[in-house]
Amino acid sequence: MNFTRWSARLPGTQRRAAARTDPAVSPDRRPDGSVPAARVEQLTDEAPPVPAVDDLPVRDVLGRVPALVALVHGPDHRLAYVNDAYVAAFGMRDLGARAREALPELDEPGLFPLLDQVQRSGRPRTLKSRKAPDGRSYTFTCTPVTEGDGGGDRGVLVFATDVTDHAEAAARLRASERRQRETAVTLQRSLLPQELEEPDDLRVAATYHPGGTEAAVGGDWYDVITLGGGRTALVIGDVMGRGVRAAAVMGQLRTAVRAYARLDLPPHEVLQLLDGLATEIDANQIATCVYAIHDPNEGRLVYASAGHLPILVRDEHGTVQRADEPTGPPLGTGGWVHTSGSISLTPGSTAVLYTDGLVERRDEDLDEGIAALERALSGATGTPQVICDRLVRSAGVTPDHDDDVAVLVLQHPARTGADAELFRNAALELLGGVEAAPRARAFASGVLASWRFPPDLHDLGVLATSELVANSLQHGTPPMRLRLRRTDRRLIIEVTDGDDHLPRRRRAEPGDESGRGIAIVATIATNWGSRRTPGGGKAVWCEFALPKP
Repeated sequence: MNFTRWSARLPGTQRRAAARTDPAVSPDRRPDGSVPAARVEQLTDEAPPVPAVDDLPVRDVLGRVPALVALVHGPDHRLAYVNDAYVAAFGMRDLGARAREALPELDEPGLFPLLDQVQRSGRPRTLKSRKAPDGRSYTFTCTPVTEGDGGGDRGVLVFATDVTDHAEAAARLRASERRQRETAVTLQRSLLPQELEEPDDLRVAATYHPGGTEAAVGGDWYDVITLGGGRTALVIGDVMGRGVRAAAVMGQLRTAVRAYARLDLPPHEVLQLLDGLATEIDANQIATCVYAIHDPNEGRLVYASAGHLPILVRDEHGTVQRADEPTGPPLGTGGWVHTSGSISLTPGSTAVLYTDGLVERRDEDLDEGIAALERALSGATGTPQVICDRLVRSAGVTPDHDDDVAVLVLQHPARTGADAELFRNAALELLGGVEAAPRARAFASGVLASWRFPPDLHDLGVLATSELVANSLQHGTPPMRLRLRRTDRRLIIEVTDGDDHLPRRRRAEPGDESGRGIAIVATIATNWGSRRTPGGGKAVWCEFALPKP
């Protein structure tokens, strides 16, 4: 085969051919035919002519390039030529044989279907960084060629550039990024609660989905904290940014939330403390967060939000309500006084706390994503975990999702039948003076007897009631109230009054006539605590764990 009759249809080849035959005026001559002075000396020196690219022997050029070159022609791709670099890489090849037999090394990178495609379409195609049987990586470019200018028999020129060093560097970079992401994901998951606390009155479930393999893990987190006295704190947040730094900041904020929650502060005061801490951790790092407290006696969810997405609550009839207000700026901005709001959470209701990865999409407004979540929640039934999974599926979250997703679902179940017998409430307004104490003891004795507590627990409950009421009568102010509550796990006794001075446990001296009440309660009860109430005043409580049936 005459190799020089084959020409690649490369950009510029036809332009150079046209330039040699174009009778237009040369750029080295003036319109009148004279030669510029600067060129006269060159012409008179009789410099040796420089050959045009098209005049160079193609076989010699291709034989000297370091890239691998092969030429096939005809519909069955018969081998017409391989250069020296190709022979050095894969050995001698039989010219005239079909490519599938002569060039088996092109099968593994997937070039044979590409040869057919290039020959049919007449357009070049490229396969980037494919590994060949010799263990090296090549970028293959297949270019259509024709014999002569009449578009006769077609062939394909295969040009393979060795990119092994680049491919190995890219693989090392991907491996490094994968290790960094795995480190961040491991840190993130280790900082999240391994098991959620289980409140008596709520059923909770949560899920966390890190971003896809191309996205660094973010700083989403959630937590459930039992506060004692039947109350439960729930929190979800999102640290802006990605990687190990965001996960580390998230861990510090989550730890701080648990510490502040033990103070039993209102939600807005917890966010105030978190705001200051976030500024100290990193002035350039901000985070959104919503902190909520559920009190089964109130039937409401009291919350405060720092730039976070609204809580959604679905009632027992399927109506979804959005808790929009109040919302302050994100944590770490400083200079803002957060406030608390509330939303109804009656028996049979379900609340959802979530991060923006669940509802935010690049091609749609954020409100549209929240509205879609509301529609999904309105028809969601079942356990909290079932609802979690359904909301994640409805939002289209897949393993390659481009953002982290955290969802926290809580249910206040509506109990009936035998289950309802395990959850009881009783309350007494403490009116009058010193006679309120014996009345409270009699009330507690009758209630605990009706709840069929064993004698030892009955007596301990009456003693704790007596001490808490006596403490309130001595150090508190009206109005005063006694509340007894039982769940399937514990007995809770709580006394409220109008004075906001919180009691503390202290060691009474032998000659002291007071100061032993709280010490007695702390000794006999499983747990005890106190907190300030929103309207002014305080609540002092204790609880006893019930024996397992």
